[in-house]
Amino acid sequence: MRTEKVEIFDTTLRDGEQVPGCKLNTEQKLKIAARLDELGVDVIEAGFPVSSPGDFQSVTEISKLVKNATVCGLTRAVKNDIRVAAEALKYARKPRIHTGIGTSDSHIKYKFKSSRPEIIERAGEAVAYAKTFVDDVEFYAEDAGRTENEFLAKVCSEAVRNGATVLNIPDTTGYCLPEEYGKKIKYLKENVIGIENVIISCHCHNDLGLATANAIAGITNGARQIECTINGIGERAGNTALEEVVMILRQHPYLQLNTDINPQLLYDTSKMVSREMGMYVQPNKAIVGANAFAHSSGIHQDGVIKNRETYEIINPADVGVTESAIVLTARSGRAALAYKAKKMGYDLTKIELDHVYHEFLNFADAKKEVADHDIHTIMDIFKKNSRAIA
Repeated sequence: MRTEKVEIFDTTLRDGEQVPGCKLNTEQKLKIAARLDELGVDVIEAGFPVSSPGDFQSVTEISKLVKNATVCGLTRAVKNDIRVAAEALKYARKPRIHTGIGTSDSHIKYKFKSSRPEIIERAGEAVAYAKTFVDDVEFYAEDAGRTENEFLAKVCSEAVRNGATVLNIPDTTGYCLPEEYGKKIKYLKENVIGIENVIISCHCHNDLGLATANAIAGITNGARQIECTINGIGERAGNTALEEVVMILRQHPYLQLNTDINPQLLYDTSKMVSREMGMYVQPNKAIVGANAFAHSSGIHQDGVIKNRETYEIINPADVGVTESAIVLTARSGRAALAYKAKKMGYDLTKIELDHVYHEFLNFADAKKEVADHDIHTIMDIFKKNSRAIA
């Protein structure tokens, strides 16, 4: 089956680092950048060079370090931003300048106090200027999600005419529904002049919990790059989660889309980013959350013990997790207790299991979870009771 590649543009070090409390120093950024390069991302957005001397230094050092991925620097549609980004990227093997401007009526009226014709002109000029420094220029139409499609196509056409190689269509506020975002991408594929020569990119935010769904809608309608972050970290409610889109494409081969990501590094990379940024990953987070492969319901546990695929669509080992977790609680059944006990050296008969299960429920009702060491205690109580009866 012939598949097409979807490029993974990671913005953990730029959009992710904008989260309050998640500021990274250069050493931490280099550590994460090295892992992203090893992970197999196609583009690393290393920072916003003009924003501070520290960010300029980080982008410069990342440019020296990264061996495989394109290194990208963000700018506004401002010549000094673009010039500074080019300077920071001068050591990169594959440099990209990411420049752009807001295109929604809200941005044009209130943010820029401008007009549609002026925005088109500024977009073209920014791309043209960036093109004097690097061959690879990505243009972003900020708040494209709330931009009228016909005008958006005109802005994008001007960006392409001036040399843009990638068109980023951000749902900046996380407003779009997947059907709406997918139709927007389809409209641009059909109406942007020169679109056959560029890649359309999806940059979706998670304000309504739809970032990943919107990104998938974008690529099924012709986009071929997804902008995402490890753990979905990012402004406000976050961005599209890298680990989610990668595994969605792997688990749905009929889409005939693939990435170059090594999925077995996903879990460890998630933990690294969480640790370095001090940003807690919610236990029920898809793919990399502590509970993603944990089962506490007796019905689920019984199924998973008999055959993992009854309740897991992903093999934990595929994302770097050692094995599924059977968590003992008051909702657990005899099958789960027998499974855990056997792993700890207790091979119980059916009659023994019935008695041990009674003691187990007393423990489970008093505690949220029954730990492994509690099993030993439960077994000791069972043995004492058995001797007393005898």
